[in-house]
Amino acid sequence: MTHPVRKQSPEAAVLNEHCDLIEALLGGTKAMRAAGETHMPRWPAEDREAHTIRLAVATLFPAYGRTIEVLGAKPFSKPVTYGDDVPAKLKAWCEDVDRTGRNLHSFLAEVGQEALGFGFSGILVDHPPTRNKDGKPLYVTKAEELAAAVRPYFVQIHPKNILGWLDDSAGLSQLRLLEVVKVQDGEFATKSIEQVRVLHRGGWQVWRKLDSAKSDDWAVFDGGVTTISRIPFVPVYGNRLGFMSAKPALLELAYANVEHWQTKSDRQTNLHILSVPILFAKMLEAAEIAVGAGSAVKADHPEADMKYVEMSGAAVAAGRQVLLDLEDQMRQSGAELLVIKPGGTSVAQTIADNEQGACALQKVAQNIEDSADQALQFMAEWVGEKEGGHITVYKDFGAATLAEASAELLFKGASTGLLSAESYFNELKRRGILSPDLDWEAEQERILSATPTLMAA
Repeated sequence: MTHPVRKQSPEAAVLNEHCDLIEALLGGTKAMRAAGETHMPRWPAEDREAHTIRLAVATLFPAYGRTIEVLGAKPFSKPVTYGDDVPAKLKAWCEDVDRTGRNLHSFLAEVGQEALGFGFSGILVDHPPTRNKDGKPLYVTKAEELAAAVRPYFVQIHPKNILGWLDDSAGLSQLRLLEVVKVQDGEFATKSIEQVRVLHRGGWQVWRKLDSAKSDDWAVFDGGVTTISRIPFVPVYGNRLGFMSAKPALLELAYANVEHWQTKSDRQTNLHILSVPILFAKMLEAAEIAVGAGSAVKADHPEADMKYVEMSGAAVAAGRQVLLDLEDQMRQSGAELLVIKPGGTSVAQTIADNEQGACALQKVAQNIEDSADQALQFMAEWVGEKEGGHITVYKDFGAATLAEASAELLFKGASTGLLSAESYFNELKRRGILSPDLDWEAEQERILSATPTLMAA
């Protein structure tokens, strides 16, 4: 029986409901094969050996992973900017915000990708202990603390590491996090063990399973008090349903990607069957039949026959169309991941694709920005600062979406008089097609001063 401290709460189970699916898709072909029958069920009457072979040759079309990668990178295509209200020491710490070498921009970019992919991520603002188990200071002076690099830092929390929480009107009152740590195993080796970190207002505990216990018995391994009265954890939502509640923003794309994985495997199997014709023989007296360029078959019976039986390729063509339809569906879900098929693009289609992707991404970017501000506030509270300040995450990426297609439509609008030349000029700058250093008035002077020959060319 699972110990209560290690047991996942029903609320945390709902938060993690889709994590295995998303992890498999983000893990690529290897992870999808490892999932076995979970995402590629056996057909009726299909034996295990045939299914194993079918699974071993299947490859994943990485639509979901590429969508998360491309869309998740947009808010961080420009550097995170700091407000004037961010204390200088916090800015300095943000150059190595997690004490593993990541600056705030890189850290938030990975948190944002996780939030977009899984629907949820978290930032724990931790601080090394400054007192021992007996409550005595580990460092006598502030100079000793600085020399030991004792300062607050960020920790990225995956939704699968959240075991449960309690909350009230003031926010979180308890949070349980599953951790895996390395401990010494003999003189030269280490081993990984699980532990549960329990955070509550004003204190913390670390629980570990007892080595000598035959049952699933856990006990407090370490603990202490904190100098802040709140639990320094900030949720980051990719698709918020409520407090500590979310689901993947592109869940339907994930399901479509699994369907593509299964359909593509079916088509590969059909192609294999169609590529190997069946030899049909009738009324042949020979006990053995040799087939080859240097062989002959003797038949004495007037109704004897020998031929290859081949099936129609209609099923293959139908399977190919299903794959194309799924890829088009995934392109629509992902807003602009897959290459759009050649052909005319209407103004309405471009605007629809643009707004659908941009609105969702801007919402995620705003959530990341708000969460980062809260995390900076926790960092400030750890060291006695009143304000942590604010940062800004780039959110004007809607202008860069479908830039080439929209630029062509803008040109048509300017050519037909539906758009002024100055507005056309400014929109091209906003999309990054023209240099941001160009100025409209200066450009007008250049146009007027250009020689007739150059203008004619």
